Amino acid sequence: MSDSPVSPLTARRRWHPAVLAAMVVGVLGLSGCSSVRDTQRAEPYGNQEWLQSGANRIANLSLRDNLQSVRRVQSTLYKRNPREWHKSAASLEDATQRTWDAVLKGQPLPELKGATGIDAIRLAFDTGPQGYQGDRVAALVVGWASLLKQANGDTWGQTMIDGVNAENSFRAARNFEISLWLISSKTGPDGQPLLLATEISERGRNLVADRELSKVVARLDLLAAQADEKYRRAALDFGQNWVMGVVMPFFTLVPK
Repeated sequence: MSDSPVSPLTARRRWHPAVLAAMVVGVLGLSGCSSVRDTQRAEPYGNQEWLQSGANRIANLSLRDNLQSVRRVQSTLYKRNPREWHKSAASLEDATQRTWDAVLKGQPLPELKGATGIDAIRLAFDTGPQGYQGDRVAALVVGWASLLKQANGDTWGQTMIDGVNAENSFRAARNFEISLWLISSKTGPDGQPLLLATEISERGRNLVADRELSKVVARLDLLAAQADEKYRRAALDFGQNWVMGVVMPFFTLVPK
């Protein structure tokens, strides 16, 4: 037996592979944390977030972004169609607040007579002899927000007992597409566009409505696809977790 000291390098080579793997993961994790850049979109942890799965969190973030997109479209439509907010409020800001109080606080708009979802959207584009005389933009927003809530499991904030309704999400995406088409093509009794949205002029191109509603459609379609995959993936995830938890530890015992 040799009495020569063992070098540090030789000693490191004798460490268990599992220990080395843990060290590498730790080092990579630390370096990763130091390289993460703030996107200015992070939010502080909320009490309810501990009751949410990763899928719930993604759905809630998508809902948040979709509602922001609807707000941007509402602002654009009000600015291009001031006659609409004049029907219900003294200012654009008051009309916007009135609409979102109806959406988020359950304060219904009397002129909608309880209509929500696709019914409210239909009213917004009703130009018949006894057509809708109320704020068409507000009716659209109430309808869109209702569709988004239904797609999110009929809640503004999912937890682990909730989930995305794939069918409602898919239908909502199609209704947003139809809404965008109607905004660009529907005319009033005078033959003029019912709601002005897209603007192409010497000042530039205003495509806010097209861009933001297209984003909503894309997010809803992705959520619908994810919800459809949930049950199919459940069996695969179980099998993968079983392999990683039961079989993989035996590989760490194999001498290198």
